Amino acid sequence: MIVVTGAAGFIGSCLVARLNSLGRHDLIVVDEMSGDGDPKKKNLAGKRYQRYYDKAEYLKLLKRDSFDFDVECILHMGACSSTTLDDADYFRKNNFEYSCSVAQWAAANDARLIYASSAATYGNGEMGYSDEESMVPRLKPLNLYGESKQKFDEWVLQQGYQNRMAGLKFFNVFGPNEYHKGDMRSVVSKAYGRVVSEGKMVLFKSYRPEYKDGGQKRDFIYVKDAVEAVLFFMGNPGANGIFNLGTGRAHTFNELAHALFAAVGRTPAIEYIEMPENLRDRYQYFTQADMAKLRRAGYTRAFMPLQDAVKDYCGYLSTGSCW
Repeated sequence: MIVVTGAAGFIGSCLVARLNSLGRHDLIVVDEMSGDGDPKKKNLAGKRYQRYYDKAEYLKLLKRDSFDFDVECILHMGACSSTTLDDADYFRKNNFEYSCSVAQWAAANDARLIYASSAATYGNGEMGYSDEESMVPRLKPLNLYGESKQKFDEWVLQQGYQNRMAGLKFFNVFGPNEYHKGDMRSVVSKAYGRVVSEGKMVLFKSYRPEYKDGGQKRDFIYVKDAVEAVLFFMGNPGANGIFNLGTGRAHTFNELAHALFAAVGRTPAIEYIEMPENLRDRYQYFTQADMAKLRRAGYTRAFMPLQDAVKDYCGYLSTGSCW
């Protein structure tokens, strides 16, 4: 069996979709949903899997080691990804302790583990974007989400698990199945409706002179590309350690906006608005994955150009469909 945690979430549900397309239905899916009205249910509709576990039930089974099936691989995508939530106790329990339990079980049962880390661990980028293990303890995240991912990466290294697991530092992932994420959705997702109906969108002003308004740069990676990289690690158990997962090329938010306008056939009209004060001191102005380590591990697949990825995503947004 393949276990996918966070399976009703953004990246997790896309992994389930891709595995299904490859004929893999031997999946155990795990998530935490708030009853029948939880919008994330849509992400699992039509997907094929053997069993669904609520996160709390899954954790109990982990701690008792009482599964009645063999596990080939755990794709651990389950976590809170909010960069604005200020609840240290929640991040400790949901992101760090949960991940520790999953990793300990995987190590004890010789199961492959691939887990989601984050580029949020790099903070303002003052230490660069190298994913070499010696750099991990030196990083200084800007928010509690980044700190929770950083803490787990450090714990993995302390346990020596980096020789048997793969941790993936996802950069700015966007694409289908993210509709439920609220303010944590990508700019494309949040702006699409207004761009189509009014031909307008908004971006944050810059508060650093070296960046123009909308000139802040991020390494945007399409979720379909991110999923292919995860599956590479699933199929290559000798590729272990902590790896960046971006494209290796940063684009400005203005470039992203222009790609969106082009995808829907609109003339660009961008308004620059004030950034909320609570974000100004913890805002990443630049991210760009150093991809050398991933390439050395044997990953050769090209990443979809930003314009093509945005156009493909708009196909889902126009119909309200999931992948």
